[in-house]
Amino acid sequence: MKTEIHPNYHQAPVHCACGETFTTGSTKKELRVEICSKCHPFFTGRTKLVDSAGRIDRFQKKYAKKAAK
Repeated sequence: MKTEIHPNYHQAPVHCACGETFTTGSTKKELRVEICSKCHPFFTGRTKLVDSAGRIDRFQKKYAKKAAK
């Protein structure tokens, strides 16, 4: 392997939007995420729709018209 071409790898704190904080290894100094294992519906068992820019509403309106016909 060539020397001095690889990025530095160190412990980095991860901050979730739900308030959870944990550490992991990364090339970045700090990570910010929207969903972690503490608030993700797959791991928690709770159904939670994450709607970004009304995509779910737009999808339901679009296909509700076709089903009604």
